[in-house]
Amino acid sequence: MWKHMVSNALSLLIVALIAVAGAIGWGVNAYRAEGPLTAGICLRVEPGSTMVGVANDLEAQGAVTSPRILRMGADYTDKSGALKAGSFRVPEGASMEEIVDLVTRGGQSTCGTEVVYRIGVRAKQIQLRELDPATNRFEIDAEFDPAAGDVPESYTQVRGQADTRYRIAVAEGVTSWQIVDALRAADFLKGDVAEVPAEGTLAPDSYEVSPGDSRANLLARMEARQDERLAAAWEDRSGDLPYDTPEEALIMASIVEKETGVPDERGRVASVFINRLEQGMRLQTDPTVIYGITNGEGVLERGLRRSELDAATPYNTYVIDGLPPTPIANPGLEAIRAALAPEQTDLLYFVADGTGGHAFARTLEEHNANVARWRRIEAEGAGQ
Repeated sequence: MWKHMVSNALSLLIVALIAVAGAIGWGVNAYRAEGPLTAGICLRVEPGSTMVGVANDLEAQGAVTSPRILRMGADYTDKSGALKAGSFRVPEGASMEEIVDLVTRGGQSTCGTEVVYRIGVRAKQIQLRELDPATNRFEIDAEFDPAAGDVPESYTQVRGQADTRYRIAVAEGVTSWQIVDALRAADFLKGDVAEVPAEGTLAPDSYEVSPGDSRANLLARMEARQDERLAAAWEDRSGDLPYDTPEEALIMASIVEKETGVPDERGRVASVFINRLEQGMRLQTDPTVIYGITNGEGVLERGLRRSELDAATPYNTYVIDGLPPTPIANPGLEAIRAALAPEQTDLLYFVADGTGGHAFARTLEEHNANVARWRRIEAEGAGQ
């Protein structure tokens, strides 16, 4: 009898163990399986939130089928206590395992509101953008000049939210003075700037920042990135270039940057100036003359005068031989590459062609014909 009872007990235990193992296997599969979301959502995790609350919120938004399995999975992987506050985009079909990773790994929020401070050649502007989690695209809510004094209430509201992200976007061709002037108007940054960094040494790019970050530290990041770019491009430079130092190449890159906004033209524009240097011709480029007038502080809102084109200044390339003494703006990566690996051409001239690009020429006769064509385009535009 005892043997019979023990045998039954063992049988029941085995059945129970099999059932438990099956339940565990089912739970693991459910934890790792594709989730029910058919479109992305934005999950906001408030400071002090618990995994229980997050799991219930996810269920309410249709992102998980079982809050309990999510909590058990987070407990089993020791992630329940690692919740990070912020706003996180949960993509279509995300598994519970993927969602737990999203809300515990840390880093910048991946959805919600983003403040983008755009520093351009002619204007600076703050954009408030909101991510649409379903399309993963940003929608612009507001735009304003931070130095104009007319700050929208929506900006004041998002400034008080812990999960708002901040980014500084610096355009190619902006001067160092313009960047410093713009950063001083950014109320989410702190600290003084002792002096304007040398022209050309700040990398145009997009920089993630946090409220309270130092302006000086941000400028140091820009300088370090430009140093890295210039060093790499110098290492990969073409042979027989008319530069003795990377600094001279940076000057050329800044001229190329200011002469064309058409990406495909940079290599040709660089070749024109390099050919001129090699033949002992003057560069004769308006942007250098303008820099000599403005010192990079703002934009010259008029055409150049004859007296300015004739004036003997260090930046007047109609008068001086060779390169000006410094860069005339902060060139982007592609302009630096163009200056150090230009197209191989015999071009010596270029002029605007009326389409936003330029007409290039090998001879003065060809160039004069291109100039006459451009003058006709200008005249027709003025007559409309």
